[in-house]
Amino acid sequence: MKPTIAITIGDFNGIGPEIALRAAVHASIRRVCIPILVGPLNIFDHLRGPLKIRQKLQKVVFPWKDPSAIPVLDVGDGLWADIQYGKATKPAGKSAGVSIEKAVELCTTGKADAMVTAPASKEALNIAGYGFPGQTEMVALLSRSQKVAMMLVAGSMRVGLVTIHTALRNVAEHISKEKIVDKVSIIDGSLRRDFRIKAPRIAVLALNPHAGEQGLLGSEEQDIIIPAMRELQNQSIKAEGPFSADAFFGIRADKSFDAIVAMYHDQGLIPIKMSSFEKVVNFSAGLSIIRTSPGHGTAYDIAGKWKANISSMLEAIKLAAYFSKNKWLSSKT
Repeated sequence: MKPTIAITIGDFNGIGPEIALRAAVHASIRRVCIPILVGPLNIFDHLRGPLKIRQKLQKVVFPWKDPSAIPVLDVGDGLWADIQYGKATKPAGKSAGVSIEKAVELCTTGKADAMVTAPASKEALNIAGYGFPGQTEMVALLSRSQKVAMMLVAGSMRVGLVTIHTALRNVAEHISKEKIVDKVSIIDGSLRRDFRIKAPRIAVLALNPHAGEQGLLGSEEQDIIIPAMRELQNQSIKAEGPFSADAFFGIRADKSFDAIVAMYHDQGLIPIKMSSFEKVVNFSAGLSIIRTSPGHGTAYDIAGKWKANISSMLEAIKLAAYFSKNKWLSSKT
């Protein structure tokens, strides 16, 4: 049986609708899952012309039985007239937010096995009244998930984050022993459950240059990270570190671990995006539902030019389908 994957529209002033629709009709996606687009039907239908897509779109009715059409859970009524490519607007934020709400509902009610969120503008979501730092936090709240850790996945390279959308000057104060233990524990559980890795090895990066140089360049390693490592090891989690980030990636030590945990956003995202930018997937580990997303943003600069690369969206949907099958297998064992 193919899993059903809900795919949100994202920001319709960006490339979200384009990559969502192109991915939903892609042969490689139709082979592994049943995609359901979530967003204003008329916006998706409007894009069929410039994207030269022949498959018809149809409002979804469960259970879905028409393999020739692309099912759409319609959340709009004429919003396509408000499209302003390259701008963060309230209508686009509202459309993106409602689509996320509906996709989560599909997952929590069992009508979808997983969801994939197309890129949305944080600014547009906030203008529309969704006061979240990002889609990850919004999905976590809507799905009533107690814990979540952001992971970036590109093939065998997996990077988790302790802090996510935190200003660099505030990172140190947002790191604690308890938070590191919590995030690493979530990632360890996800590696075992979602990736089916029996005994995962996890590398934990330092915060400061040269891992703090025994306190000369910062005390966070001695005061926070090393005590967290001891606690994790006491819990039989195979976590090692803290490693100096530059040397760690410089010698490609990441190849020896099943996941890397970085202290802040760019510390972890720069290396993985340098190695596999077009195929990076954002995965929310620890949620009560399965949620992935392309590892890039709204790309306002190329919106409406019909040249977006859909590789990351394809990988996000395929990973969601893979996790769905693993979840099904786990339920049978």
